[in-house]
Amino acid sequence: MQEPEYQFTAAERPLLPGSPYSPAHPRWRRGVYVGVAFVTATAATLGNGLISTNVPNFAGSLGEYVAAVTLLPAIYAAMNASGNLSIVKARIQWGIPLVTQGVLALYALAALVQLAFPNFATAVVTRAASGLTASALITATIYYLFQVFPPKLRPVALVVGIGLTQLGTPLARVFPVEMLAQQHWRNLHLIELAIPLAALATLQAFPLPPSDKGKAFQWPDFLTIGLLVPAMLLIAIVLSAGRLYWWTDTPWLGWALAVAVPLLAAAVLIEGNRSKPLLYLEWMGSAGILRFAAVAMLVRIALAEQTYGSVGLLASSGLNNEQLRTLFVIVAGAMFLGLVTAGLTLSEHRVREQVIVAALIIACGAWLDSHATNQTRPEELYLSQALLGFGTTLFIGPALAFGFLRMLQRGPAYFISLVVLFSSTQNLGGLAGSALLGSYQVIATRAHLSALTEHLTAADPQVVARIQVQGSAALSQSAGREAAVLAFNDVFRFVALLAVATALFVLFFVLRDLWRARSQVSQEVRA
Repeated sequence: MQEPEYQFTAAERPLLPGSPYSPAHPRWRRGVYVGVAFVTATAATLGNGLISTNVPNFAGSLGEYVAAVTLLPAIYAAMNASGNLSIVKARIQWGIPLVTQGVLALYALAALVQLAFPNFATAVVTRAASGLTASALITATIYYLFQVFPPKLRPVALVVGIGLTQLGTPLARVFPVEMLAQQHWRNLHLIELAIPLAALATLQAFPLPPSDKGKAFQWPDFLTIGLLVPAMLLIAIVLSAGRLYWWTDTPWLGWALAVAVPLLAAAVLIEGNRSKPLLYLEWMGSAGILRFAAVAMLVRIALAEQTYGSVGLLASSGLNNEQLRTLFVIVAGAMFLGLVTAGLTLSEHRVREQVIVAALIIACGAWLDSHATNQTRPEELYLSQALLGFGTTLFIGPALAFGFLRMLQRGPAYFISLVVLFSSTQNLGGLAGSALLGSYQVIATRAHLSALTEHLTAADPQVVARIQVQGSAALSQSAGREAAVLAFNDVFRFVALLAVATALFVLFFVLRDLWRARSQVSQEVRA
């Protein structure tokens, strides 16, 4: 493929602008490309997973409060969501190798600086570079799998590619905290430096076929990017910080939104008046695409049950990452099984049915968790969390495939709009899910604690006996733990209802389309 005399045929031309040609590969090279896809998918999300799963422990080494360090995953999510605003066109203008290797080099440089000067400022820069790099690596994963599958199975490659990137977070929980935390978390910084270097070496050793290049950027693109990136950063920070600093007690949260909204409005105004916009807002605002975005957002909110709910429940009982390792090995296995199932069952005509099944599986897992007690341990959550992991990859691939097929109906120019819309629903949806569930859990905990303490009166002999044995402080702590567990059960029930409502929402449109199709056939028969 690198030889000058090789001539690509018309059938090997790329489907999307900026994507590589797709020649016929020997079996060994297809196997290598599968391995490269695993590397790029892991590199896209593992670094952020290591940070987000160790925030409470990691905060001390940076000399910051936990609430401040919680902003680091939000910065990653915002840059991941907005990164494709520039990266898609950059690939068209300068080629895939230069762009992908460029952002990997930026990530490696940021990680090296963080290793040398570990503080909050360098951590912020590294997370931003990691999020931007993830935008490139997620697409690179899909491009490598496009080389493996024949053209008619490209949607399966899309499902597998986006599903592989979901494995980073559960795999991050397998790393022992004691190993990462040695020498003030030096090992964590070394691993984060190794991630982009390993991906860079792999991409250099096994490059993709070439792609067509051409002028892609227009000067209004940079204006839109300059408005949307800070807007998404501000929104992500508000969603991440709101439940920790509390929404009504922190004025700067309101000021952040007050700045973000005009930035978004200005970007919409600019894009709405361009003949060749960066984002096709009319298409993004159509009924079908809005339904697609709403379902993607709702399911992502429900999936926060795993990253916030179950982990929070076990943490409230004093468990740490070391005791959750087996649980998340099982979750990773279930996610891989869901990925395989999604790929094997994918059909253009069954995408919505897959989304319904995934939502119901998520509902079942959340409902099983809603019967937890303060004695619940990871072993009792194996089934429920496996269901949630399975539902995650069963949903996310078909959901992207649905949007991809809708995009192809309009043309490749709509690719950036699809990628930005989908990545925004997944990244900001995940933050919104944690914000919603976390806020609900705080409110529910207060309500349950108030109800429990009403019965803790000095007139009750049992209460007096417990105070004599444990002391009033220990009794208050026990009541607080019990209230927290009851609140988490409320959260799990809410997630189950949300997932069922999402399934019913999609089912309504499936049945509506069936009714319309039968009505049309009946009219044609009568005619």
